[in-house]
Amino acid sequence: MAMNERPILIKKVKKGGAHAHHGGAWKVAYADFVTAMMAFFLLMWLINTTSPEQKRGIADYFAPASVSQSTSGSGGILAGTALGEDGVKSEGSMSVIQQMAPEAPPTAPDDQGTNPNIGAVDVSDASEAALRKELAAREEAAFQSAAQSLRQAMQDMPELAELSKNIMIDQTPEGLRIQMVDQEGRSMFETGSAKPNERARLLLRAISRVINQLPNRITITGHTSASADRGKNEGDWTLSGARANAARQILQGSGVDADRVYQVAGKAASDPLYPDDPTLAGNRRIAIVLLREAPVLPSETSL
Repeated sequence: MAMNERPILIKKVKKGGAHAHHGGAWKVAYADFVTAMMAFFLLMWLINTTSPEQKRGIADYFAPASVSQSTSGSGGILAGTALGEDGVKSEGSMSVIQQMAPEAPPTAPDDQGTNPNIGAVDVSDASEAALRKELAAREEAAFQSAAQSLRQAMQDMPELAELSKNIMIDQTPEGLRIQMVDQEGRSMFETGSAKPNERARLLLRAISRVINQLPNRITITGHTSASADRGKNEGDWTLSGARANAARQILQGSGVDADRVYQVAGKAASDPLYPDDPTLAGNRRIAIVLLREAPVLPSETSL
């Protein structure tokens, strides 16, 4: 066979035996997992560090807005309303029409000279009651805001945080009551003295900032604990009144207007905070009450 007639051989090499490459998709999944874990631990840390009041504020912020109670024509939010009584769910439009219709004056006589509305509710009385209710609701909201401000100040200021057990805040029929209560070994006044110590001065200055947020008048009452033998100490009346007056002086020195002080009194051990044991240190306290004010309504001549 000649040289140029030799057959051409093609050699094919087949690779095999090695594992195929899987790509980088696993890296993306791992990155998503790490990100989710970081967000989870961050959420756990935030839940652990926030106060109950802050948690309620966050919950209120994300709460859905209230939707009108009147339903639409077909029961859905985006559906229309039917004006006729035979329509489906026509109560929504009818309630609007009824609210817009004016009422006749309660004293308007008819053609026969008689009053058809005799026995009906007086509109002026209803308006006055509604106004009083609205003013009371606003005062209640202001009291809650003031109490929240004081609690927040106790948490934010390190020098006040350790004194949080010496403060009690509640609402009574008289108004918002803030009490500086002695703890065992942590009193607000020296034994048998009307001079407040540095802890009491610090708390009174913080309370004055809350008082200045509202226009209400205040009462200041001093209380002492009973003696171990349950006997009556005549000097406790003078001591409790002197401590209340010392608290008044510090409040006024911190910016509380003197005209807002309605009463300063001493009750000795006659009104214990813990009636089961009048000798407890917690019965020694200063009670400051922001009084509920009767709403000032416009006179009939001004209407």
